[in-house]
Amino acid sequence: MTLTVRDFRPADAKAVADLRRASLPFLISTPQGVAWQVAGAPRAQQLRLFVAELDGRIAGSVTSCLLHESSTPGQGSATPQVHPDHRGRGVGGALLTAAEEHLTAAGATRLFAWAVDEPGPLAFAERRGYRRTRPSHCLRLDLAAADLPPLPASLPPGVRLRTAADFGADPSPLFAAESEAAADEPSDAAADALAYEHWLRTVWEHPDIDLDLTAVVTVDGEVAAYSLATTDGLGRYASSGTGTRRAFRGRGLARLAKTHSLLRARDAGCTEAFTGNDATNAPMLAINRAFGYRPFAGEWRCMRELGQG
Repeated sequence: MTLTVRDFRPADAKAVADLRRASLPFLISTPQGVAWQVAGAPRAQQLRLFVAELDGRIAGSVTSCLLHESSTPGQGSATPQVHPDHRGRGVGGALLTAAEEHLTAAGATRLFAWAVDEPGPLAFAERRGYRRTRPSHCLRLDLAAADLPPLPASLPPGVRLRTAADFGADPSPLFAAESEAAADEPSDAAADALAYEHWLRTVWEHPDIDLDLTAVVTVDGEVAAYSLATTDGLGRYASSGTGTRRAFRGRGLARLAKTHSLLRARDAGCTEAFTGNDATNAPMLAINRAFGYRPFAGEWRCMRELGQG
């Protein structure tokens, strides 16, 4: 067995996308999205995607980058993903070593990673010096069979339902709404400093974002709530963020946005829907359970101070 860790090449895109779906079935991953993640990464992110080859076949990958969207400097992210057929052969450890070395050189002093809530991945994280910080739930909805609520027969005065595609000429109002909502989400590393030009590259222009299925609620012309949608062309849909601006909270607008997005996704032929929530995010967990989402997997956010343990 020959194990090699190297940088991603564009020709690896399909293999990495297939690997991600096999290792984490709740992820939306496409070849074009993988390639775009690398090619479109802002310089401040210092992103490198490493792949591990076993006897010439890709068995794992890890995306290592700085958390440039946070105002706290020196934070990085790296989560190895190993194909289920190749676990226990040193692939994850080799990938994480490469990621840690890269991020240390890039100036990171604290590293975050995700570990599936299972004995093997959690033990691996602990051996590498990572401690668990907060749990997260991944939920799945059988979209084809779901009893989704209908949209209201009439909307309150001033409220309109739109899609992200309607903002093609100027997506900045959607960026402002997402920035405000994301800064308030429970997290160990707040997303409170994302620049507009970086958001355009990493979110708006990302090929996995479905602008037609992303729902936007406006109130008197102002973006008030949204539900970002990603799809993979295989019938799978995921919510990549649902939020409401502070001035409009408590009015059910996030639920309205997600209802609109899910209904459009089903009409477009999507059959599975996935979403993830921090375990402390009770409002979104309640909304998702009301839609019929059920637990699919659990993850732990883990953290390590680089240079320790």
